[in-house]
Amino acid sequence: MLSELFIRNFAIIDELRLRLNPGFNVLTGETGAGKSIILDAVTLVLGGRADTTVIRAGTDEAYVEATFRLDEALQAELRPMLEAEGLDEEGTEFLVLAREMRASGRNICRINGRTVSLSILRQVADPLIDIHGQGEHLSLLRPRAHLALLDAFGGLEAERRVLAGEVHRLHAVQRELEDLRRSGRDLAQRTEMLKFKVEEIGTAALQPDDEETLRVERLRLANAEQLGRHAGEAIALLSTVDEDRPAITDMLGRVEHAMTQLAKLDDTRQDSLATLQGIGFQLNELAAELQDYLDALEYDPRRLNAVEGRLELISDLKRKYNEPDVSGLLAASERALIELQTLENSGVRTTELEAEQETYLRRIGRMAVALSDKRHAAAERLSAAVESHLAQLKMEGAHFGVDFRTQPSAVGCYVSASGDEQRLSFDQTGIDQVEFLISANPGEPLKPLARVASGGETARLMLALKTALAQVDQTPTLIFDEIDQGIGGRVGDVVGRKLWGLAAEANHQVVVVTHLPQLAGYGDAHFHVSKVVDDGRTITHVAGLDRAGRVRELAAMLGTQGDTAVRGAESILHHVAEAKDGLPIVE
Repeated sequence: MLSELFIRNFAIIDELRLRLNPGFNVLTGETGAGKSIILDAVTLVLGGRADTTVIRAGTDEAYVEATFRLDEALQAELRPMLEAEGLDEEGTEFLVLAREMRASGRNICRINGRTVSLSILRQVADPLIDIHGQGEHLSLLRPRAHLALLDAFGGLEAERRVLAGEVHRLHAVQRELEDLRRSGRDLAQRTEMLKFKVEEIGTAALQPDDEETLRVERLRLANAEQLGRHAGEAIALLSTVDEDRPAITDMLGRVEHAMTQLAKLDDTRQDSLATLQGIGFQLNELAAELQDYLDALEYDPRRLNAVEGRLELISDLKRKYNEPDVSGLLAASERALIELQTLENSGVRTTELEAEQETYLRRIGRMAVALSDKRHAAAERLSAAVESHLAQLKMEGAHFGVDFRTQPSAVGCYVSASGDEQRLSFDQTGIDQVEFLISANPGEPLKPLARVASGGETARLMLALKTALAQVDQTPTLIFDEIDQGIGGRVGDVVGRKLWGLAAEANHQVVVVTHLPQLAGYGDAHFHVSKVVDDGRTITHVAGLDRAGRVRELAAMLGTQGDTAVRGAESILHHVAEAKDGLPIVE
């Protein structure tokens, strides 16, 4: 709800702070005092059109600020948008919108103190207020809202959600089918590429450790001469007898003989003898191993070329398929093989999905027709309710209707009518495109709400529709301007009762500008708008009225003088009190 409005330097308003009641608020005052100017300021802060002419003469800027108290549902609705723009203030139920117009032509919009674009301001403000009589901020004039309102009025939200779930599942099937068909268009080329990849990697007959094994072999082949020379030298030192240099094993034999004699005389040396014998055995084994290594070692240019070629092949495959090692190449080959099998089975899956799609399209068609039939029935009830309210508002000749349209589509759901089957466009709401229509006068054709005449007639049309939709319309604040145009006191009482009912029974905040005392008497809060001349300048003031102040204001609005006017005002308030206590409000 709109809890506070602050206006500065706007038209004839110098500075004004208005704190509104959660229920039914009434603004009254002489013509030209500034009542409609206040509503113009509200329109501005909601993102309405404006120019520098709204700036109070002699000042450089006009400023309007509106503070809204949000219930949990509205907080949940607005939170994603506010978070996306970095405007969410966690832990607060208040939202502050502000608009500033400068004489230079600059236009500044703010939400919660942060500068935003005009389009963001409008998006955030959109669900907060309906201004009846202006049109620009009236949600009922937007056809895209009509279907949801009709479904809410008819209690059809659950069926609509079930239908939306089926459409969601259909879309999942269609996405998979499109992916397969897209793959099918490139199937031959893709299959050929995958087959070549599997064959090329398979022909290489790779093993995970191939690369390391080949590198070691290449190193040995490339250095065979040096390896032979060093191995031969080691063998010579270990076991080759030379006149000038005895072999290490021969010298070790002499040491072993001496140690044997030593151990015979001193048993404590047996362990040392055993250690020496072990060393001798190991040296003999080492010499034998080195001899085998030397015998096997040879320089083989052809084998070296073969090893180099295989390492180059592995390197080329890694680069071609962007894999880091042989294990990666083997994994890539396995993935390609799995994809090949999937592609080979895609024809079968495509046939299955096409059949599943047909089943969904027929099921959705049946569900959409059933929902559409219930919508038509709900539309008849809504029309009757709106026309009943219009008659009470002295618009007996007015008619209300709901226009239903469907759109043929070659890829739509299947709908059977009179034995013929057709395909209709659909979305998650079904097959219906809905728009509310109105005829304000007898003999006139039904027209879209957006084309109805402006002024009090429009406001009464909207009041009748709002009353009929009172329990399902979620807009928290409703503002009515010029609603009393062309009606008298008796109808004004009916209008006042309905407006109060929107606040009391349907939990809306209602703000009304009126000249009818019978209507004003129903206000939960009554504000008197006046203008005074101060230092040669005209200034608008707004004052909240207590009961005595209301009696004086209503008496003045009756247009009579003295005790008769006071008694008339008292009578209006007494009648309203009885109506609020006992009479049905939303008829």
